[in-house]
Amino acid sequence: MRFTIRISNKNTVCRYFSQFSFVPNHEPTSNEDVFQLQKFVDDHKKLFILTGAGISTESGLPDYRSKDVGLYDRSPNRPVQYQAFISSHKIRQRYWARNFVGWKRFSSIEPNNVHTCLANWENKGRISCLITQNVDRLHHKAGSVNIIELHGTSYVVKCLKCNNHFSRFLFQSQLEELNPEFRVEATEIRPDADVDLEPSFTEKFKFPDCGKCGGILKPDVVFFGENVPKKKVNEIYDKLTESDAMLVLGSSLEVFSGYRFALAAVEQKKCLGIVNIGPNRAEKIASFKLNVRCGDILPKIKL
Repeated sequence: MRFTIRISNKNTVCRYFSQFSFVPNHEPTSNEDVFQLQKFVDDHKKLFILTGAGISTESGLPDYRSKDVGLYDRSPNRPVQYQAFISSHKIRQRYWARNFVGWKRFSSIEPNNVHTCLANWENKGRISCLITQNVDRLHHKAGSVNIIELHGTSYVVKCLKCNNHFSRFLFQSQLEELNPEFRVEATEIRPDADVDLEPSFTEKFKFPDCGKCGGILKPDVVFFGENVPKKKVNEIYDKLTESDAMLVLGSSLEVFSGYRFALAAVEQKKCLGIVNIGPNRAEKIASFKLNVRCGDILPKIKL
């Protein structure tokens, strides 16, 4: 269920969505599903877990690829490409204006029971490493510690020239000071804190370059068309080698940056389990794939 609220004396419309608006249609979790995942967890004590946007949908963040509810199915808009961002001041202006509007709500999103379950699993020593494709820091909010953010995080801004890093909250304050009359309250947020805005709203938006060297500032996120740093990829491969099995939660693995680890797990003859609503690129090579909601099945697993 979704509904719209109009805010008086503002330039646009706010749309709010119920908690499960972005969870695709799926079958209820069966006793057989629980038995299969429970056996997997019982048989493997050091789990390498990879999570995707499909777990954050249960907190109210949409994903990109889910049928009917994913952004690609509902909108012709696509995320900004890396080369476009670094080569065009106008595109950076549009990006930061939209991100500025979406940040307040994006940063207030809370973890759900998938995140808290995984934090509990880690606390009990059952997770060797948690790899997330998400940039929303919900695992951190839930209490997980041993996390590698495969695609970076929206919570940090970095300079592409001098590698200066600082908090996205600090950057938000800087943007507020530069744009005191910017009165847009917006819309549905996306997995990267982007929102839809009329182009006319972004044309006068001001944003700074790096205060240290004048370089381009960018969220510490791997944009489409950008590569995950090789050092991070190698670190994740090492973590996989040290693990007993791999479990994918809420990801289609459509992007190769995550899919390669499923390939490596199978090559290392490790058991590969998948819990994801809808298709998964690795389902044909996996030991099992459950088409259920992660937030429904994980709380039923006993450690």
